Amino acid sequence: MRYRLRVNPITCEAHGMCAELLGEIIDLDPWGYPILGSDRVPPDLVGHAERAVASCPTLALILDRSSHARARA
Repeated sequence: MRYRLRVNPITCEAHGMCAELLGEIIDLDPWGYPILGSDRVPPDLVGHAERAVASCPTLALILDRSSHARARA
């Protein structure tokens, strides 16, 4: 499985919880909005990414799952 993280900039209200829970991938800009260092989530951080997605108060953080075969096509 491949995991990719996305942020919906329309629904994000800059609460910053995602960066608190997944600081290995997410930084905040000066206004508190998330900046993804990479959209790929390493296997060892998938649990943290799922927790960050579930904790987003505006549901602006999205974790996409895809199989390797589909990702290449």
